[in-house]
Amino acid sequence: MNSEFLTPLIVILVVAGCTFLTRFLPFILFGGGKEVPALVKNLGELLPPAVIAILVVYCLKGVSFMVPPHGLPEFIAVGIVALLHIWKRNNLLSIGGGTVAYMVMIQLIF
Repeated sequence: MNSEFLTPLIVILVVAGCTFLTRFLPFILFGGGKEVPALVKNLGELLPPAVIAILVVYCLKGVSFMVPPHGLPEFIAVGIVALLHIWKRNNLLSIGGGTVAYMVMIQLIF
């Protein structure tokens, strides 16, 4: 076998192995009726909002208030995402709705 074929195959196998390991490791460690440690429970409650906050900061870091439209489409889209999420509690609907609204605003309105 030549390296053109072997290298991508090895990369795919390593990535697949790591993916399966991260998916099955929690079941191996905490399966069978074992009590989940308090630290893991706390991380499960704290990490999702923290990740969302980081994503919001990352998405809005390039917004300039001095240049038209002064961040208006971004903040309207954030409001739409928040309202949709409060209303339906559906991540896909919230993010998708906000994304569609933002794209419509920057393509057609602003």
